[in-house]
Amino acid sequence: MNWLIIDEIIKNALIEDSVYGDISTNSILSEHSLCSVQLIVKENGVIAGLHVFKRVFDLIGNVQVEFKVRDGEKVENKQIIGIIKGNTRNVLTGERIALNLLQRMSGIATITNKMVQKIDGSKAKLLDTRKTTPNLRILEKYSVKVGGGCNHRFSLSDGVMLKDNHIQAAGGITNAVRLAKENTSFVRKVEVEVESIEEVKEALEAGADIIMLDNMSIENMKEAVKIIDKKAITEASGNVSIDKIRSIAETGVDYISCGALTHSVKALDISMKNLIIEN
Repeated sequence: MNWLIIDEIIKNALIEDSVYGDISTNSILSEHSLCSVQLIVKENGVIAGLHVFKRVFDLIGNVQVEFKVRDGEKVENKQIIGIIKGNTRNVLTGERIALNLLQRMSGIATITNKMVQKIDGSKAKLLDTRKTTPNLRILEKYSVKVGGGCNHRFSLSDGVMLKDNHIQAAGGITNAVRLAKENTSFVRKVEVEVESIEEVKEALEAGADIIMLDNMSIENMKEAVKIIDKKAITEASGNVSIDKIRSIAETGVDYISCGALTHSVKALDISMKNLIIEN
């Protein structure tokens, strides 16, 4: 985790939420008030982002956070997973930002873990995508890892992926692969998105290192895997759901990428409750 990036995310979020100060909190509480409050999970899931939650209060100052669990652990409804103590104003000012980040990250880890369990026993591995919340990618991809998934490329600079618009712009799969191999380092793998068996054959002939089977039927995926016959890495993508993922894995693909892990995630319900003023 790059803490310089994470600190900027948190600082910007705090500025957004409290441009001119927390007028609600500051109007009713002394600057010397101290409190303690419990961090409680309100549904079953997998926790992720505890260190990010704590960092919010580290940056605000004068707040201590103690956890009873670690990232990656399964948690249950009504479970107390931490205690926050310190300056009451600072605790309340940081509450929403800290919870928003923890809830989203835990939601991603939770759905990832559910999907990973669905394909347990197959050779397929679950991947995330670049369909992440702008500026939160580092946190969301970390959460996928915590949930048991794997990370695809982090950015456009990480690998060559020739999708439909790239292929159209280059005049076809064969030319797109040729240009990519000529104009990037030999250490870079070239991935090609295909939508039909004919395109599978063309990508294979062109020398693609990874062939992404995009929005294919289960039957076509099985045929594509057979045609590729381990001459390239296979990845299934497009409308992957928890109900379909097992049947996709059973086609024999190496990887399954799922944008819903990050773009349609439901936050895990977590609250700070039972605040006690201690002075």
